[in-house]
Amino acid sequence: MHIVYLTSEYPLPNKPHGGVGTFVQTLATAIVKKGHQITVVGQHNAPDTTYEDNGVLIHYLQQSNIKYINGILSFIRLNKKLKEIYKKKPFALVESTELGFAFIKKIPNVKYLIRLHGGHHFFAESENRKINWWHGLQEKLSFNKADKIVGVSQYVVNHTSKYINFEEKKVGVIFNSANLEKFYKANDDKIIDGRIFFAGTICEKKGIRQLVQAMPLIKKEIPNAQLMIAGRDWFFPNTNKSYTDYLKTFIDKNISNDIIFLGPLPNNKVPAEIEKAHICCYPSHMEAMPLAWIEVMCMGKPFVASNKGPGTEIITNYENGIAVDPLNIQELANAIIYMLKNKDEATQMGVNARKFALENFDIHKIAIQNVALYSKIIS
Repeated sequence: MHIVYLTSEYPLPNKPHGGVGTFVQTLATAIVKKGHQITVVGQHNAPDTTYEDNGVLIHYLQQSNIKYINGILSFIRLNKKLKEIYKKKPFALVESTELGFAFIKKIPNVKYLIRLHGGHHFFAESENRKINWWHGLQEKLSFNKADKIVGVSQYVVNHTSKYINFEEKKVGVIFNSANLEKFYKANDDKIIDGRIFFAGTICEKKGIRQLVQAMPLIKKEIPNAQLMIAGRDWFFPNTNKSYTDYLKTFIDKNISNDIIFLGPLPNNKVPAEIEKAHICCYPSHMEAMPLAWIEVMCMGKPFVASNKGPGTEIITNYENGIAVDPLNIQELANAIIYMLKNKDEATQMGVNARKFALENFDIHKIAIQNVALYSKIIS
């Protein structure tokens, strides 16, 4: 079986990555190991390049930078490349995210699958912004072309269906996966007492501002508490102002030395930081099914998550973590304080989290589920 992933997020060698890029890389390499062929086609702001990653063949095309028509020219090149690949070695299915098929010309006898990771309609509500008519139109065009649609959580399926009707194309939910070799069982001997770890883009929707504002409350109860923040900065549209600079205005000067910015970390450096943390806290306002949450659970780390989005699909409170309202600073602080004060209970939550992860996020199991889905759609 030959499958094509249409994405511009597949990791470039030795570059930081996360999100959809990490998901595709993890899944694609696992499926290749099961004897199937995976090709990735995407675009970037560099000359055309082709390379191989553990059996996965990646074609990156240089994105056009001609004003106003760059999108049209880019899709013309994508369509041309897909036809070229198909002529050499026919593929049976193309997978993309929500917007991916808007201007793709379908090849006869090839199936087209959208995997819902959280698209324009999905995130517009959580970011309190209007749906952009152009992006919204592209997403609807893409959904119309898709043969089938699968979600990475039940929440993303239900929430997206509020805006786009795809009832007849639904094929269920398959969770994201994690590489259990990379995100191993954490060694408790490496824990730094009182350390709280956050990983994600430094932006409003990740809940980092509320976490920073919770720190004075946490420090009153846990004097040695320390927050480590890992992630790339985000910039406000049309102003290019740094969100990190904005975030620092909310940091209490009395505890500023206990809030440390690590900057963006390569994916292979994240496990060591998770391992050193006493607990991890990722209080996102909205997610589809974040890999970062899954990675923490795989390592068996006590975890404070958000009860927004798919949080309740994977977190059972005080059993394998604590899911809180990320907008309620006191509730967020209370959950972290509870875990730092009740270390035995927190440790058991971590043990339960890893057990849940092994049962639900193991890449080998997820790969089998995806191969079965592809085979069913193709047949």
